[in-house]
Amino acid sequence: MYFAGIDAHAQYLQVAVLDKVGAVVAEGRVESKEPEAIARFLAPYRPLRVVVETCAFWPWIRDQLESEQVEFYLAHARELRAIASRPQKNDAVDASLLARMLRADLIPRAQARASTALETLRLVRHYAWLTRYRTMFANRIHGQLFQNGIHLGREVLLTRAGREKLTTLQSRLAPEQQRLIRTHYVMIVRVNEMLRGLRKRIRRAARESARASLLQSIPGIGPYWGLLLSAELDPIERFRSADHLVSYAGLAPVTRASGGHVRHGPVPAAANRWVRGAFVAAVMSHVRHAPTSRLTRFYESQKTRIGWKKARVATARKLARITYSILRSQRPWQG
Repeated sequence: MYFAGIDAHAQYLQVAVLDKVGAVVAEGRVESKEPEAIARFLAPYRPLRVVVETCAFWPWIRDQLESEQVEFYLAHARELRAIASRPQKNDAVDASLLARMLRADLIPRAQARASTALETLRLVRHYAWLTRYRTMFANRIHGQLFQNGIHLGREVLLTRAGREKLTTLQSRLAPEQQRLIRTHYVMIVRVNEMLRGLRKRIRRAARESARASLLQSIPGIGPYWGLLLSAELDPIERFRSADHLVSYAGLAPVTRASGGHVRHGPVPAAANRWVRGAFVAAVMSHVRHAPTSRLTRFYESQKTRIGWKKARVATARKLARITYSILRSQRPWQG
């Protein structure tokens, strides 16, 4: 058995290979511009375990090395730094340290998503980013109107009626403002066309996903949220409990206890923001679609007590636990 540590950078990969007794058998630098080079470098060493820290380009490294005799480990970068740090730091040292930790079975593993799950996430995140760009364009238009005392809601600006209303107000705008608004509307129309195409693909993918279909049984969760959550949480078995999922989503407040004193702080920043955003947004959608459900009644009672913002997060925690139960039991929402 061989153990390889890869310190990955955008331009190159620093590699160290150890044998079963921990002796270094190969070290070197592989250029990233030739993806097949890393497979050639490691080809003589089989069977092989390979570890790389989480980074933006780990998927192509995994794809190049996948074979029956190669076991791929994705190391959780933040937890890895908490376990091992050295005053002397360079690429060769980092690669060797990764390999030695892998040999000692000390690697804190992160979830290396399958290629199909990554493709699903690219689809839903593409949709989310285009929606944000459209909102940004609308905000720019809204700002120009506001400078001239024209009050049209941002949501109105995205409708045909809003654009028709704006044509009657052209005389109140300066020439450069008129040009800015026209160009931003061109971009909004184009983005809307792309969003329509993406919505069709998302609905089709959600129909074909058993997990997304299960999650859509929850009132307020449609194809987009169902597909996003099913891909982000796959496989659900990696979560030991519902509380583990709540923590992963960043919906549990930070608790610090010392000397008999316990203090509850805000929700943690280091969490999966896509999952947290999905649960928090789904709460308000659920309240609209199921005004008499137990979840809605909980939200309403908490809103009266602690305000709508904190109530939304508290209800999102309950929704996360419900989602965990649905995915583990494979039974739809019971209300």
